[in-house]
Amino acid sequence: MRRTVPFLFMLISAALLGLYLGGPRAIAQQRHYRLPGARAVIDAGDYASLQAALDALPPAGGLVRIPPGVYEISAPLVLATEDVHLQGSGPATHIRNLNAEGQPALLIRSKDLEQNPRARLWRVQISDLRLTGNPRSGHGIEARGVNEILIDGVTVSYHGGDGIRLDHCYEDPRVVNSLITYNQRTGLELLGCHDIVVSANQFEENRDALRCLDSFNLTMSGNNLDDHLRHGVVIENTYGSVLSGNMIEECQGTAIILNRDCYGITLSANVIAHNSGGGIDLQDAHGCAVSANTFTINPRGGLVLGPDCSRIAVTGNSFSDSFIGGSKVKRRANDRAATGILLDAGADNIAITGNTFSGLSGQALTLQGQSFGGVLFTSNLLVGVESDHGRLPAQQRVNNLVRPGPAP
Repeated sequence: MRRTVPFLFMLISAALLGLYLGGPRAIAQQRHYRLPGARAVIDAGDYASLQAALDALPPAGGLVRIPPGVYEISAPLVLATEDVHLQGSGPATHIRNLNAEGQPALLIRSKDLEQNPRARLWRVQISDLRLTGNPRSGHGIEARGVNEILIDGVTVSYHGGDGIRLDHCYEDPRVVNSLITYNQRTGLELLGCHDIVVSANQFEENRDALRCLDSFNLTMSGNNLDDHLRHGVVIENTYGSVLSGNMIEECQGTAIILNRDCYGITLSANVIAHNSGGGIDLQDAHGCAVSANTFTINPRGGLVLGPDCSRIAVTGNSFSDSFIGGSKVKRRANDRAATGILLDAGADNIAITGNTFSGLSGQALTLQGQSFGGVLFTSNLLVGVESDHGRLPAQQRVNNLVRPGPAP
């Protein structure tokens, strides 16, 4: 017993001395792994601020973990190191941006970007945390010139700017499994990006859900978009892309817009439902396919083929109201308006084949203008709906089946 008490006293004294001299931060920095090449994990809880934890990253990168908690910031968190994973503890890690001068919550960019516009970061991952703003704050996550960025399992809400803004993150940006809601501008803004994956996200009540501008090769699949204050997806000056398996519902504007020299884009197997401003609007699109989509109760233009689009294949789509069998419709009379295709005479080389038009309040095909020499309307089924396809030359409107709708 006489030996035990001094020994315990020495241990306690040494621990207290360590806390006094350096605190938890010093203890964290002193830890070393036996594994060659391993670097210590940075626990943000050991630092006086989140920014101090990010600044502690070595040039070679590393992992910064943020423990559960609510962290209020008034200036952007700046991440300027590559080969970094910033990881929270799920929605229990909540970063709240109090800035009222339009500044983002998290800014990711090279420290040399202002002096050298070509400076880039590589391989940054943000995961498992929640970011919220206010009407006067800026973007939630703003990444400038970050290649191979991965945003995974993040909640981004209530920002005065975009939820996530990827500005010339050219190589392989990925946004997956995230919740992007109630941002005053775009949920996800993609500017000058390439080989993009946007998958399994939920977007709700942003102004627009997603905008992809001046980019290449967007793959957008398996997302849910609901209740947007303007449009769902806006794609401009982009080629070689696919939107597939998305649910786009109740946009106050249009579900999908293609404009400014879009080409080589496939819009397939999407559900496009109850959008006040229309379903798909091809304003300036070429060599695109619109196939196997379900257009239900879109009251203003299920599919619009504008005067500046050409070489479009429209195949295997269903344009319908809320008919549920027998003589029943699901929606009330003032909430079941549904429309088909509006085709402008300026559109050229358009093939509309194998589609079903049923129970529409508008026409299956509405022709706007006089000359439609490059339009093929064939092998379509029209049930209980009027159509302008009879205005086409006979050889351009063959094998269509027109049937009466069910008795009310």
